[in-house]
Amino acid sequence: MANTGTELYTILGAGGIIAKELTNELLKNGKNVRLVSRQGKPVTGVQEVMAADITDALQTRRAVSGSTMVFLCAGLAYNHKIWQAAWPQIIQNVIHACSEGGVPLVFFDNVYMYGLVDGPMTEDTPYNPRSKKGEVRALIANKIMDRVKEGRLTATIARAADFYGPGADTTGVMNLLVIDKLAKGQKANWLGNDQVTHSYTFTPDAGKALYLLANDPSSFNQIWHLPTTNPAPNGKEYVQMVAEALKVTPRHSKLNGFMVKLAGLFNTTIGELHEMMYQNNYPYIFNSAKFEKHFNFKPTSYEEGIKLTVAAKTV
Repeated sequence: MANTGTELYTILGAGGIIAKELTNELLKNGKNVRLVSRQGKPVTGVQEVMAADITDALQTRRAVSGSTMVFLCAGLAYNHKIWQAAWPQIIQNVIHACSEGGVPLVFFDNVYMYGLVDGPMTEDTPYNPRSKKGEVRALIANKIMDRVKEGRLTATIARAADFYGPGADTTGVMNLLVIDKLAKGQKANWLGNDQVTHSYTFTPDAGKALYLLANDPSSFNQIWHLPTTNPAPNGKEYVQMVAEALKVTPRHSKLNGFMVKLAGLFNTTIGELHEMMYQNNYPYIFNSAKFEKHFNFKPTSYEEGIKLTVAAKTV
């Protein structure tokens, strides 16, 4: 059905959990929403759903046309070769379509471009990727901000840490390896060192934060870290919290780099985790003080977030 409202919020890459949380937030605030994905599946309450391949320039232009605001929340198959081929195309197409139409862009990003950081990651952390996927993320983030500096694009880059939350069962590592396993009566798996702190962004907080950024003109043309509680627990403490929420015994085994590499011989997605193991073997501290102060936003505590995630599984 065509939109009748004056404002249209378009989400490119609408199939994932972050897009879902953002959609909920937009609908809650009475916004007209267009969801764009390869399949274009209908979603309750959404006025317009469109099937498009955003690696195609013409389809991207059609998807962006008529939008007041565009969110890019696309997630590609976890494979560096696919990322190297598709991401530069997608970013070029989206930048071009948004620039042409004068449409502001909010890009949902991760932290791979920072590489191994000694201390907290902030918006000013220099890019020093130590993975092929990190090199791709640095390239596309630079493309966006270069166009911003040239005055050809209005854009915000919004970064999250690794994330978890209700429904993040296909992409959230904590959902997959800890919450799901313990919920099934199995032993949890922890990637890497279970004694180092590791920040996780709660997906409903990410959805709310993306909405807030899009509706604050002063937030554009810069980078933001989405609200994430600090200090974060370590692996052992996460397993303990999840076990308490599920009322089960906290049991877990550690997956080291060798085991991940070995498993990667049989499963390419697991194999792709190997180059990212540095994130799990050293403290991973994601600082979102800039966002929290600007929006007076208190991130959901890990205890509360885990309780809500577990409750969604047991409904």
